[in-house]
Amino acid sequence: MSSEADKTGQEPEQDNYDYLTRPPHLEGPFDHKLWPQIEAGLKEVYDPELSVNIFELGLIYKIEILPEVNGVSDVKVTMSLTSPACPLAHEIPTWVQGAILPIDGVQGCEVDLVWEPAWNLGMMAETARMQLNMS
Repeated sequence: MSSEADKTGQEPEQDNYDYLTRPPHLEGPFDHKLWPQIEAGLKEVYDPELSVNIFELGLIYKIEILPEVNGVSDVKVTMSLTSPACPLAHEIPTWVQGAILPIDGVQGCEVDLVWEPAWNLGMMAETARMQLNMS
């Protein structure tokens, strides 16, 4: 593994630093054909208080893409929020569904909001740290 590998063992491709946008604790099927669109969709959902997308903030803990049936799959997302007192706690999971459901090949999307483990600053991707001047 090179010295540029991140904490998850991901190697950067030449001239491609997208690995910096992936939070270190994220679990997901990174090699699945739907993954790039799911990741891109989640990067369009922003935390309204921090103005950083929820993906890079590390609010997405796990993504499961269930086995394909008749050419489509269901997606399960396990996520948290920066605080249980978030005034948009009921809306943000709906925004996550809205980012994933339009993807060709996705039939359904279930979002589970969890509080354990509690979100913390160490869960952010390097790019989120840079946006918040925390690097």
